[in-house]
Amino acid sequence: MGGGLYSSKKHNFDTHLDLSKLKPYGDTMNDGKVQLSFTLPIPDGDKAVEVARQYTEKLGFLEPDVVYHEALDKEFTFFVVYGSAIPSIDYNAIKVQAIEVETMSMKETDEYIKNNIKRNVVVVGATTGTDAHTVGIDAIMNMKGYMGHYGLERYSMVDAYNLGAQVPNEEFIRKAIELKADVMLVSQTVTQKGVHIQNLTELVELIEAEGIRDKVVLIAGGPRLTNDLAKELGFDAGFGPGKYADAVASFMVEEIVKRNLI
Repeated sequence: MGGGLYSSKKHNFDTHLDLSKLKPYGDTMNDGKVQLSFTLPIPDGDKAVEVARQYTEKLGFLEPDVVYHEALDKEFTFFVVYGSAIPSIDYNAIKVQAIEVETMSMKETDEYIKNNIKRNVVVVGATTGTDAHTVGIDAIMNMKGYMGHYGLERYSMVDAYNLGAQVPNEEFIRKAIELKADVMLVSQTVTQKGVHIQNLTELVELIEAEGIRDKVVLIAGGPRLTNDLAKELGFDAGFGPGKYADAVASFMVEEIVKRNLI
């Protein structure tokens, strides 16, 4: 959160800010201002507000202020609290495994496939396990795509197969083998109790057991996924929030060429 938590006025930022001691910004640089939201299993009221304030204080925030509260029902209350965080973080010390591929347009990707792979790329996608959400996989696969980014079904050089949701990992793998897939895309939205980690780990293990891991580009996506986490679990890449079909397509075709899966 930034750009004025309590004010919309513009500030002149110090271009020499010490990034080794980075903190959130609200009204004043490095004031640590943050917004928290949470639910407590207590009825709404003055006591509930004080409980939320003191709880936020126990989390280590200075001068917490409950700015909003609403009863969800008789026994649950939702709170929004402002406070000042104490810790800072060294921006320069943070390392991530970024996906170092320049995103191409749909037309550019089709041309890249024509020139470098010289055949249609077969992509199989699904939301596997018990997860019933299709929004993520549809955004990447469906012809209409999402937010103006066309899905893989619209690419002339891609044969895209969207298997939908609640697809068992075994069935997902069988279909990939049947279609001789170059790319396997799996979406995971439900994350309670780490169920997405368990399911993704199982998928990689089954793919390795089938002996096809080195023959496919394996990509995971979802709101709680990062590229670091995906690679740790055995995937080639992970795409989280704010990533669209064109970014996925660019990575997968370059990975096919890089690994000589042509």
